[in-house]
Amino acid sequence: MFGLEKSAGQQKPGRSGGLPKMASVGDFNVLSSSIPATKVELSVSCRNLLDRDTFSKSDPICVLYTQAIGNKEWREFGRTEVIDNTLNPDFVRKFIMDYFFEERENLRFDFYDVDSKSPNLSKHDFLGQMFCTLGEIVGSQGSRLEKSIVGIPGKKCGTVIVTAEELGCCRDSVLMQFCANKLDKKDFFGKSDPFLVFLRSNEDGSFTICHKTEVVKNTLNPVWQAFKISVRALCNGDYDRTIKVEVYDWDRDGSHDFIGEFTTSYRELSRGQSQFNVYEVINPKKKGKKKKYINSGTVTLLSFLIETEVSFLDYIKGGTQINFTVAIDFTASNGNPSQPTSLHYMNPYQLNAYGMALKAVGEIIQDYDSDKMFPALGFGARLPPDGRVSHEFALNGNPQNPYCHGIDGVMEAYYRSLKSVQLYGPTNFAPVINHVARYAASVKDGSQYFVLLIITDGVISDMAQTKESIVNASKFPMSIIIVGVGPAEFDAMEELDGDVVRISSRGKFAERDIVQFVPFRDYIDRSGNHVLSMARLAKDVLAEIPEQFLSYMRVRGIKPLPAPPPYTPPIHVLQTQI
Repeated sequence: MFGLEKSAGQQKPGRSGGLPKMASVGDFNVLSSSIPATKVELSVSCRNLLDRDTFSKSDPICVLYTQAIGNKEWREFGRTEVIDNTLNPDFVRKFIMDYFFEERENLRFDFYDVDSKSPNLSKHDFLGQMFCTLGEIVGSQGSRLEKSIVGIPGKKCGTVIVTAEELGCCRDSVLMQFCANKLDKKDFFGKSDPFLVFLRSNEDGSFTICHKTEVVKNTLNPVWQAFKISVRALCNGDYDRTIKVEVYDWDRDGSHDFIGEFTTSYRELSRGQSQFNVYEVINPKKKGKKKKYINSGTVTLLSFLIETEVSFLDYIKGGTQINFTVAIDFTASNGNPSQPTSLHYMNPYQLNAYGMALKAVGEIIQDYDSDKMFPALGFGARLPPDGRVSHEFALNGNPQNPYCHGIDGVMEAYYRSLKSVQLYGPTNFAPVINHVARYAASVKDGSQYFVLLIITDGVISDMAQTKESIVNASKFPMSIIIVGVGPAEFDAMEELDGDVVRISSRGKFAERDIVQFVPFRDYIDRSGNHVLSMARLAKDVLAEIPEQFLSYMRVRGIKPLPAPPPYTPPIHVLQTQI
């Protein structure tokens, strides 16, 4: 097969059957706090590709590249198969990628007409390319992105359709219950105090612990409580991977006595309660020593129930829109915008901290908003013509329609405002929070979710009112991100974040945690690489959004809408594949 034999380190041996390397989630440890990315499968189809062959149609292949964050270098991720003699290929080979909501993953799809067996792409005819982000594909209606292929001046290169499908094994959980019979007696005065330890095997033959049951005291015939575990934690989504179960007798001093062990797999367990799921517990040492040794008891699976967790992507695919609003602090403590010391300094050569925070967060969120129209507000300034102080004004100067087109439109309105308003005070958050909460309160059916980004230099004047606004807003489909810029002490902001102590007002606690605060100075890259600073900032402030989003949907009992019907390509001539 062209391009797979020697494609520069893209091989991954073993179960992948020699396909090019697919992105892998490192070894997921169920006991660690990091949540693994979900995996999405990308399918690629093209329509009306350029015809580069004289006597027949092109023989296309698609090559996917991903871009490193720091140096912007493109790296080959993988290749599809070649399809002979067609301008409308539906490639069979998929690209499997890790997906993080909070990261911007730039993608490039290159298309070639294959003329020989050589894996070297320069030996083949270039048919064009398409650039997008993974978020753009996932955020499109039905997670299906259709875009023109570009790259050959003066030629129509056709279109590409990329569809993203979340892989199911990432989010299945199983509810299992076990009991045991006639386990070995290990305690001198009583019976044993047994518990089970589950370990999944790794590629290198080692084992990783993924679950421990509770201890059942003083019995050789324990029944353990049912427990829930994700399929990814149990077997990394590989149904035939060995799962080892060890049986111990609990001792107070921690020197638990080994009773025995057995092995199974997800596929075996999934048969449920049956004769196949009664396991002999074997102690290898005893077995080696005693000729008449049969076993150290048996463990039986009592029940096995698969539960599919609904994910953030299910809602996005079902059409839920994320509405992004930005609110910028125009108080005098930021300093005069014409002075280089000001946090609002309009440097013609680089973004100021406000611009960087806005772009970092906005460029990711905009992929999930179909109309790309964002309300942009300011607070703490005196407005022309009469100099009245406002804590909720439209950056574009139009209070009836504060929407700006795209993040670039928001940036433009921000720079225009700096030239027309007078920085003043005080720093009041409550009006902009209430502004977004009014919209969020009117859409409680799960079709929309609101994210408010507040960028501020810090010292808040209306703490009591802001707390009340947040407690009130926690009932609505919204999240608040606060980015603190400049050198101020941000102690008050930490209190609003609510990660340590849930925020309350007048004795009422917030229904859920909806605020994420970060100080921008923690992300300044010492080498001056602003791209890295912005990527790190976006990663941290957006990481909590999917869980906050899901917590709202769960509390309200809102299920994702079904995705629109999948795209069915028009039927055309049967293709041969080499």
